[in-house]
Amino acid sequence: MSSSHVFRNILAAGVAVIAVSTAAHAQDRAFSVPAGDLKTALDSFSRQAGIQIIYKPDEVSGARTKGIRGVAPVDAALARILAGSGFVAERDSSGAIAIMRAHETQATGAAADDEQDAAIVVTASRVERAGFAQPTPTTVLGKSEIRQAARANLQQVLNDQPQFRPTINPAVTVGGTLTGVAPVDLRGLGNVRTLALLNGRRFAGENNLNFVPTGLVERVEVVTGGASAAWGSGAVAGVVNIILNDDLDGFSAGASSGISSRGDAARLGFDASFGTRFAGGAGHFMIGAEYVDDNGIADRNSRPNLGSSGIVRVSPGSLTDLRTQLARDVNAYQSHGGVIASGVLAGQMFNNDGSLRPFDGPNAQGIGGRDAVGLYDDLYAASPFERFNSYARASYEIGNAKLWADIAYGRATSSYVFFPDFLIAPLTIQASNPFLSAGIRNQLAAAGQTSFTLSRVFMDVFPMRFGSVRENKEGAIGIEGRFGKGWKYSAHYSHGEVDTRSRFENSRIAANFARAINAVSSNGQIVCAVNADAIASNDDPACRPINPFGEGNNTPEALAYVRGTQVSNVVTKLDSAGFEIQGDPFSLWAGPVTVVVGAEARWEEQTGSRGALDAAGAFGLSGFGAPVSGGFSVKEGFGEIVVPLIDAEGAVKADLNGAVRYSDYSTSGGIWSWKAGATVRLFDDLLLRATRSRDIRSPNVSELFSNRAIGIGPLVDQDTAGRTGTPGYNPNPAQVTTYGGGNPDLVPEIGKTLTLGASYAPAFLPGFDISVDYYDIKVKGAIATLSGSNLTLACARGSTAACARITRDATGTVTQVLSNAQNIASFQTRGLDFEASYSVAMDRIAASLPGTLRFRALATYVDRFIFDTGLTRVDTAGDVGDATANAMPHWRGVLSVNYQNDRLGLDARLRHIGGGKFNHLLTTLVDNSIDARTYVDIGAQFKVAERFTLFGNVSNLFDVKLPITTTSSIYYDTVGTMFTAGARVSF
Repeated sequence: MSSSHVFRNILAAGVAVIAVSTAAHAQDRAFSVPAGDLKTALDSFSRQAGIQIIYKPDEVSGARTKGIRGVAPVDAALARILAGSGFVAERDSSGAIAIMRAHETQATGAAADDEQDAAIVVTASRVERAGFAQPTPTTVLGKSEIRQAARANLQQVLNDQPQFRPTINPAVTVGGTLTGVAPVDLRGLGNVRTLALLNGRRFAGENNLNFVPTGLVERVEVVTGGASAAWGSGAVAGVVNIILNDDLDGFSAGASSGISSRGDAARLGFDASFGTRFAGGAGHFMIGAEYVDDNGIADRNSRPNLGSSGIVRVSPGSLTDLRTQLARDVNAYQSHGGVIASGVLAGQMFNNDGSLRPFDGPNAQGIGGRDAVGLYDDLYAASPFERFNSYARASYEIGNAKLWADIAYGRATSSYVFFPDFLIAPLTIQASNPFLSAGIRNQLAAAGQTSFTLSRVFMDVFPMRFGSVRENKEGAIGIEGRFGKGWKYSAHYSHGEVDTRSRFENSRIAANFARAINAVSSNGQIVCAVNADAIASNDDPACRPINPFGEGNNTPEALAYVRGTQVSNVVTKLDSAGFEIQGDPFSLWAGPVTVVVGAEARWEEQTGSRGALDAAGAFGLSGFGAPVSGGFSVKEGFGEIVVPLIDAEGAVKADLNGAVRYSDYSTSGGIWSWKAGATVRLFDDLLLRATRSRDIRSPNVSELFSNRAIGIGPLVDQDTAGRTGTPGYNPNPAQVTTYGGGNPDLVPEIGKTLTLGASYAPAFLPGFDISVDYYDIKVKGAIATLSGSNLTLACARGSTAACARITRDATGTVTQVLSNAQNIASFQTRGLDFEASYSVAMDRIAASLPGTLRFRALATYVDRFIFDTGLTRVDTAGDVGDATANAMPHWRGVLSVNYQNDRLGLDARLRHIGGGKFNHLLTTLVDNSIDARTYVDIGAQFKVAERFTLFGNVSNLFDVKLPITTTSSIYYDTVGTMFTAGARVSF
């Protein structure tokens, strides 16, 4: 549903239009509404127009008018509600109210003036114009969509929608450094190509929706097409504009608690808000806060098909059978206590008391083994996080102007086990090590063995724990108003800072560990070998020896010697200013021409620091790169125009829309973006729309100036020649470390977007609306680093530079790749978006039935998704495996049903993810197909008293299990069945 089909959610005379689904915009007739109070008028209108209106408790009196003076309350409130919808309200001589299309009549007097005051911002365009149907597709999510499934933040709400790829979520931040970050990713083009706005302006959180208080969100407008000409860099895939309810009246507070059917994933949430008017209605103040504590899921093996799953050989001993398969419980030849891997005691493992027993390890395929450990066994299944948000706003009207100021504070924290230190290679242990029992030393001596190899996961010594605190502080001031005949203006300035403090506790200090693991006996004491050496310069008095045999056998002093904390502190700043003016300079045969012109500027800066041990390169597994310091600025001018071409009443109405923006970057110079679009409405039932745009995405500070980054994940080796017969070689390693960095010579990416669509709202079925939109997006010069797979392919094709960036172990398996950012890649994606909704008052079915029933369906079909590095061109549309870069199901969809009356609200939702290939490039994978999944969510709200409401939700009602997942789940539900209950009170 386009944003022009949705009425503004405002409080007028105490009434909130919270959710509407209209056919009224397609009706070219007046709705006769009887005279009387506002609620009676709106109820009658909703029944005739086929819309849904939900009233806030005890707020239906027509006595209050938001400080509107000298205007009949009903007329003023209706004018505000209808502003931007294409309808106006007018009283006839008998006092009855007629609600009709704006082009049928002209609102006069105070009601017309009030309509101008209540301009609605439509995210698809800068133009604010009643009745203007946007050419760029826009989907609006209201409070009913936001509350469904009781998500922990707004990002997870949007990730449920089919246009979004859930690239980042709590299940995939495990084993990484993005915990506490909650960005959204439209079309799967990357979260940096989705522009997130808060009340129509950029915010310092850089698309981190953990900083947005969900309880204050009025609606979210999602522009599913390029919008850089209107909003600037980053809108290649589209725009997510989060509209907060800045017109709060009264006090509201709520609390909720949730838990999974397995007794974990506990979540606790509180929110409160307060708003009031002062100075006779000219001023308004509001404040709100929200707190959420999500415990995540600690036990990865508690979820089917998660744990340490992976890809294994079907016949590992065969040189000709190269088939592979997905398998559960894939483990390495290692244990927590340590396994002897060579010599006379090979195959024995250490108990915690230092004794030995036979190691129950994996089979030849690497599957099973009671004592064996996989890399992911010790990780969380979903990372925990805690967030707090607060927001306050004050505004004051002076004549035709309104001054406003707001301030926001957000804090997101998280702490969980990252990985055990997986870079500790199998150790060579001397047979004389004094931590060995006398019996073991004797067995080694009898066999003439002076040393052996120990394979161990040091979970007790180096359980690397990642923790982060991200704080967002932001303030903004602005003015908006009107002058002359119909001219409007607005201006704002904001400053924001995000302070990110990250730590890796229990990190291995490589040199200290090397000394501590080499223990000897000296004068009856077990000491580090360096302290028993006669050479004084080798002495390290602080060294305490490490006992590697079994778990929990080391002293606090020994642990303190070999462990340290990695430190990273980053401060990101954003200053933004903008001004715009809108008006109708002249009229043509079909109506007034509307123009918007303006200018914007912003300054982005990032500074970083790290700890002394980090700077010295002391850690064996470095989680943070060198600190990033740098910044850039941009100055922009933009303009937009709407030209009405045809206005034949009841037959054809056509508009042209064009926008252009010039951006001058301090790093790369000037660049243009533009958009051209048109809408044609036929017989008031059918709307046709089309746009063509040139969009840009400028490199961010990290891409320009970062020195080093680390990532750990799977890789498909495409340079296998001469390696497939090598014992132990793995063409699909699951734990490749990738290092990358920035490039100050980067230039903006350029995107070209074409959208063609239509929406239909038949007059014979009030309340029904359906739309179909085609999109085709091409991004050239995309900033990317060559993935490990692409580097191996480049190496196979003869690139010595690519080969030099790849590190392999003795078996030929890739363990590390090096890369940096370049304007080298391109994206191409195309598909179809579908939306349908139907809203009907139940008394139209039977006069005795109360309430309103609403259906809404959203679906996206992705025909292709091509990522081209210049070396490879891979279409991943239809790939759904978690280890597949850019996995993109062909089909995703959401169907929701909502019922609402004065006391009771019920909702149900189906979320569908189409099946596909795990990875179509893995031609040897015998079980390369994944079935579709459909999840059911239900919810209810019950008004116990006028001011008190109880609510509950169940997500994934039937506990649908995710498919075999080698690393993390992107599209599929990791939690399982989740129960949430809560209460809300309002005054």
